[in-house]
Amino acid sequence: MSDLLLVRHGETAWSADGRHTGRTDIPLTARGVEEAISLAPYFRGRRPALVLTSPLRRAVATAELAGLPGAGTDSDLYEWDYGGYEGITTAEIHKATPDWSLWTHGVPPGDAEHPGESSAQVGVRADRVLARVAPVLRADDGDVVLVAHGHFLRVLTARYLRLEPEHGRLFLLRTGTVSTLSTEHGLPVIAGWNTRP
Repeated sequence: MSDLLLVRHGETAWSADGRHTGRTDIPLTARGVEEAISLAPYFRGRRPALVLTSPLRRAVATAELAGLPGAGTDSDLYEWDYGGYEGITTAEIHKATPDWSLWTHGVPPGDAEHPGESSAQVGVRADRVLARVAPVLRADDGDVVLVAHGHFLRVLTARYLRLEPEHGRLFLLRTGTVSTLSTEHGLPVIAGWNTRP
């Protein structure tokens, strides 16, 4: 069975500031561009069977700069919709709710463009992605690469490992990195995490 490679997009101004960046479509910073370009040696010479990216430009640009041109976009790879917490830092949220955690408390509804999602809703999207790529992984004709966002990929990892979506809290994911989900003796495993070439 082939591996599932997860690429978190490069740095943005909001990720650098710790702002929750769900559906807001902001570009990579200069450092984010460098992070994405630094992934190119990792993919040089590889021929993935399938490359999918979130439709947001920070993910699309990361895929292109990392040497993964022609990736298909998949709306299920959008980042967690942070609702009323879009653009807000955890420190700002803690001023009103000191014990708040995305994984246990969720987010309040926002405006029409940011209605918000629960961890279960993000898990449903992750399950759909995993179901779509499963036949490609089983065919063993090359790896599958997903270029997306931190919290979404953490939930997807939890679901790949057959854990509940909120267990994504266990997998800190840095910008501009590649992580590898694989199998050992038929069981899902993490074979590499936060890798930089």
